Amino acid sequence: MNALRDMPAFSRLIRFLAKDGHVYYGDAILPADVSDIAKATNARVISGDIFGHHHVTDQVADVKLLLSPLARKDIKTVRCLGLNYEQHAKESNLPIPKYPVLFYKPVTSIGGPTDDIPVSSLAQESQGLDYECELVIVIGKEAKEVPESKALDYVLGYAVGNDVSHRDWQLKRGGGQWGLGKGFDGWAPFGPGIVSSELIRDPNSLKISTKLNGREVQSSSTKDMIFSVAQTISFLSQGTTLLPGDLIFTGTPQGVGMGRKPVLWLKHNDLVEVFLEGVGSCLNKVVFDKSSAKL
Repeated sequence: MNALRDMPAFSRLIRFLAKDGHVYYGDAILPADVSDIAKATNARVISGDIFGHHHVTDQVADVKLLLSPLARKDIKTVRCLGLNYEQHAKESNLPIPKYPVLFYKPVTSIGGPTDDIPVSSLAQESQGLDYECELVIVIGKEAKEVPESKALDYVLGYAVGNDVSHRDWQLKRGGGQWGLGKGFDGWAPFGPGIVSSELIRDPNSLKISTKLNGREVQSSSTKDMIFSVAQTISFLSQGTTLLPGDLIFTGTPQGVGMGRKPVLWLKHNDLVEVFLEGVGSCLNKVVFDKSSAKL
């Protein structure tokens, strides 16, 4: 086997607070008929470097709380694609992009699969708070100038994430840049774990969806991506080194609040559940911060 494919010793990587009070990386233990990592109640503890030499031990710990699958210190860069689903580009009345549309989120935007989505007073000044379910690529090995045919060999695994966005700040108040409307703290919850690339051989054949307060508002397949996972990794590695721990949010399908008639903006206490087939779901509550200072 190609050495690049030997990266994961785990099948479903989670990071969790155990009932013994310690935080571990672990390989989630799931019944044969369950694929949603969010349902994991215990895991085999992993020792070593997730991005280097590591192994799954025989120690089993009970899961008290699932955390972000990677600690912030282990995440190098958060890259995101915009307009990467054909039907989403159409609902946005925008042309199909010729090249991947790239923007970045700060590491502080990362949240866990059950963390609240905090909304500061700045983001409460106008409407436009939106959800975006996305397949998240986790890079496992340093990659530069990677051909498309080899691109998946550099993947540690896949997760699902929510590219929370504020359309007013993204499209009107940001001077043409998307960073302000995308980069607030906690606006990139992802998880519930990272499924090994050995288990998901074709990331472009997965169901992906969002439920808002239990109602399905996005339902699609990663087949609708304009730029596949392999194309995305290859393109982003041209002239730029991708590092172990880099995350790539790969865009959202149709059904976002901005594209609906009437528009559907997120509100205080809304529950947003994003789902990816073979991975599971993240369930996050929208919480408007009543104490943050106003400018």
